[in-house]
Amino acid sequence: MTAALLQSTIKSLPLLARGKVRDMYAVGDDKLLIVATDRISAFDVILDDPIPGKGQVLKELTDFWLAKLAHVLPNHATGVQPQDVVAPTERDQVVGRAVVVKRLKPILVEAVARGYLIGSGWKDYQATGAVCGIKLPAGLVQASKLPEPIFTPAAKADFGLHDENVDFAHVVREVGQEMAERIRAVTLRLYTEASAYAATKGIIIADTKFEFGLDDQGTLHLMDEVLTPDSSRFWPAEGYQEGISPPSFDKQFVRDWLETQPWAKTPPAPRLPADVIQKTAAKYREALDRLTQ
Repeated sequence: MTAALLQSTIKSLPLLARGKVRDMYAVGDDKLLIVATDRISAFDVILDDPIPGKGQVLKELTDFWLAKLAHVLPNHATGVQPQDVVAPTERDQVVGRAVVVKRLKPILVEAVARGYLIGSGWKDYQATGAVCGIKLPAGLVQASKLPEPIFTPAAKADFGLHDENVDFAHVVREVGQEMAERIRAVTLRLYTEASAYAATKGIIIADTKFEFGLDDQGTLHLMDEVLTPDSSRFWPAEGYQEGISPPSFDKQFVRDWLETQPWAKTPPAPRLPADVIQKTAAKYREALDRLTQ
């Protein structure tokens, strides 16, 4: 495994933004270079310790799903090799972890699909009996499978803040009725097809979020990361049961360890011990291996 990359330092392209995990650079006027670093965040705080190999896992899983779901709608892929758009001395920062994508106009709504009642959806249900305005049957418990998948959008928050669950009417106000219905339909189709495939690999996709953007012609595209452990809850089918928060293929080890620390959940975060880093890296890799082999 290559050395962990906490932050890219590409000078041959203009830097546009650094997110929690991804660094974004301009490639001309119509494309972007997106570098998936090994940064990890928890409780909306970026930690000082990277998870080796995490960026490669996110990139490879997204590539896998984009190819598998390409028949559903266009996506941001260009086929341009990232090592061809940076200086020779910068290629080691992009090989295996970066992509060159279309520069799209992002739709500022998190398109979330849920098949199970967990996380903020479970909290909403306990309080109101509904999730994002969708009334659900009485008597469901934590991690219950829903009668059918639901579209539960979230409003994008400013950096460092939590996204906020919203109802469908909010999406209509943001993008109009026709586009809102298109986003809802395609979100549920992507989730349904991906979930059916993952089930054959022994993985339950409890929920996931998709990002969409528009090209110059107004065509809807799937963009950003797709069905990764950072954007989804992947549960091993063999560990699933109702009434608990099932084990998952993500930053669970990091969150669990941080919860034991005397920490106000504001920067700086405690430094991670080596075994937590190693276990987390192994979980990300296991998710990739199980889904793609």
